Order: sequence, then C-alpha cells, then structure tokens
Amino acid sequence: MTNAPVDETPRWLDEEERRAWLGLVGLMRRLEHALDSQLREEGLTHFEYGVMAALSESPQRELRMSALAAFAEGSLPRLSQVVARLERKGYARRRPDPADGRYTLAALTDDGYEKIVSAAPGHVAEVRRLVFDPLTRAQVRQLGHIGQRVLHAIDERDDDHRRSPSP
Repeated sequence: MTNAPVDETPRWLDEEERRAWLGLVGLMRRLEHALDSQLREEGLTHFEYGVMAALSESPQRELRMSALAAFAEGSLPRLSQVVARLERKGYARRRPDPADGRYTLAALTDDGYEKIVSAAPGHVAEVRRLVFDPLTRAQVRQLGHIGQRVLHAIDERDDDHRRSPSP
C-alpha cells in the first residue's frame, strides 16, 4: 500500500538521497550485527539485551508482555520466543498479571539483573565506540533530531494503517 495516488509518477531518489539511503540501510544492518557480535561474548543477542534492559529499568523489574513488545520494537510472537529463551537461561520469568489475568507479565530475575549489570559496561563502550565517538556534539544532536523525525513519520504511517479499513 502506498500513500501516493495511483496515477502519480514515483518520486525517485536523487543521487544524494540514494547515497544517504544506502548509507542508512548499511548502518542499520551492520550496527545490529556489530552489537550482536559484542554481546555474543556475554551470551546474549542485542534484542535479548534490549528486553532485559527494559525490564531492568521498569518498576519491580517487570512489564506486561504487550508493553515490553512495544518498548523493544518487536512483535509479541518474537518477544515471546525471546522471553522463553531468557527463561531457559534463568534471566526472566513470566506469570499472569494479578491485576488482570488476561495479560502476562515478564519479569527479570535476580540472575537476569546481574547479567544485564555485568553486560552493560561492554555494551555501552561498544555503542560509544561505534556511534558516538566518531561524531561531534553537533552531529550527535543532529542524529537525535533525525531519528525523532523518522520515527515520527513511521508512527504516523502506522497510525494511518491502523485507521484504514482492511480490504
């Protein structure tokens, strides 16, 4: 589905936009791989680390699975698989939400908290080395603004799709 009218000519990328786009795509793929590689030394994936970090920063180190999926930018099925893997490692547990049994809570165990605390310094060092050290303070601010604008456009698109009737 596209937002452009059917009879409108596509707005092809010019050379500068194409270079920027290819750079962004390469950055997204290679950065995720690089962070996964660093965290593999800790026995974690980048996605697992993100889930554990979100839980570690939440009250009582637990969240509803639906809220955790939104925070982790992952689907509920993917999150469920990851939390099951974390449960097998002893880092997380799930239980029905006592406030509303229709929901499931994911919680970080004490072992999971210790793991995230031990993995965080190396992860932050790698993020700093790969993303922030090569940039000036002005570029860091620009990166933040650019990220927010792109995320806003994505959120608007997602909102439009949720409001659109299904075929």
